[in-house]
Amino acid sequence: MAAPLRPLMILRLLAGRGVFRVGVQLMAVALLAIWGTATYGEYANAWGTCAWLVFLPTAAEKAALKILPRTRLTTVVLAGLTLRIAATPVVVLAVALAFAVVVAPSSTATLYLASGTWSACTGLLMTLSGLHRLRGRPALDAAAFTVVAVAVAVVTTMTWLSGWSPHTHLLILVGAIAVVIGCSLSALPNEWLRAPKPDRPRLTRAFGRSTVLLGITELLDALTLSALFLVFALSGRMVDSGPFHLALLAAGVLCSLALYQLKLRQPSTSVSLRGVGGATGRARAERLLRAAEFTGAGFAVALVAALLVPATRQALLTGADIPMTASGYVVLVVLAVVEIAMSILLIYAGYLVENTDSQVLSSTAAAAVIRLAATVACALVLAPPLGAVGGFCALTLGLAAEAVALRRLLRRLHHEPRSARASIFRSTSHK
Repeated sequence: MAAPLRPLMILRLLAGRGVFRVGVQLMAVALLAIWGTATYGEYANAWGTCAWLVFLPTAAEKAALKILPRTRLTTVVLAGLTLRIAATPVVVLAVALAFAVVVAPSSTATLYLASGTWSACTGLLMTLSGLHRLRGRPALDAAAFTVVAVAVAVVTTMTWLSGWSPHTHLLILVGAIAVVIGCSLSALPNEWLRAPKPDRPRLTRAFGRSTVLLGITELLDALTLSALFLVFALSGRMVDSGPFHLALLAAGVLCSLALYQLKLRQPSTSVSLRGVGGATGRARAERLLRAAEFTGAGFAVALVAALLVPATRQALLTGADIPMTASGYVVLVVLAVVEIAMSILLIYAGYLVENTDSQVLSSTAAAAVIRLAATVACALVLAPPLGAVGGFCALTLGLAAEAVALRRLLRRLHHEPRSARASIFRSTSHK
């Protein structure tokens, strides 16, 4: 496995991924100006509903970044398994999209499939980039996402000049990222691309379990966001999908860069938090979760107070199909800042916990399920009267619920007797 990344290379990688994130953010603003609120609302709803698909391929990346630094003899086999797991959802979606384009190129189904394929392709490119970093070629990560950022800028410019529809815009984006994926795949070692299936069923099951449990937290977080767009659609607040999507993209840029920086350090973190070092990581995570709890409690009190005061309640309430006012955007920005702060606390806490051992993975997954349920429940109450503001309130309250649940689950696990069973990967971590 590769040596730890140097600071200059980390900056280069962050710049490459940052250019991509900022490019997607600027694309959203430009498309709103090009298409108007109605058309952009449909596009934003498709984009937001399918955003969770990016985490299907990246689940394999998280497992590889944690497990491969702890292995020696099974690296090639596990790398090949990572590629197969990451590529499967992309192939399925690409086939469905091709069929939809032939049968009904202008249908809503095609729009959603194109958005979903773009998300899944982005996740696959992230996984391929993670494997390149593991084998000591991190520059390919920065190059790949810089090229995709250029493609996003070019396609957005052509949409502006040529008046392309959301369908055409997304289909061309999918084609562009597919080319980059092909180049990234060709740069991987042939033994990884042609690696045989593991001949030890226990190894496959263990890696598969880690992939599912490591990936399900991010997947459920993304499903939580997608569920909010569904709530907007069901409650007749489709117009709020636009401003909510813009604020969510801004929050996503910062949170994604924070998560990416942690992934850059994950191989060394995985080794340092293994065994007795895990107790230190869990203790630090509990402190972060407690801070998130306090922040969430303070936010809940402030929200209740604002809704009880007639003047502020009247200012927050908005009608369906009415564009958001300037004051509404100010409130949305404030809520986004609070949500970003809580998200980063939980991202770092979850990162520390997940890189300790396999026993805690079920706890992080359970906490993510609780967040999903709490967010949807709050959105059903707050989104219809408050629109995009209500959506961000629901997100923040859901994060607080996840922090409370995860801290209590970790405490319960900490006090229970630990299993003496060693991980199957431990036997392959040394020659």
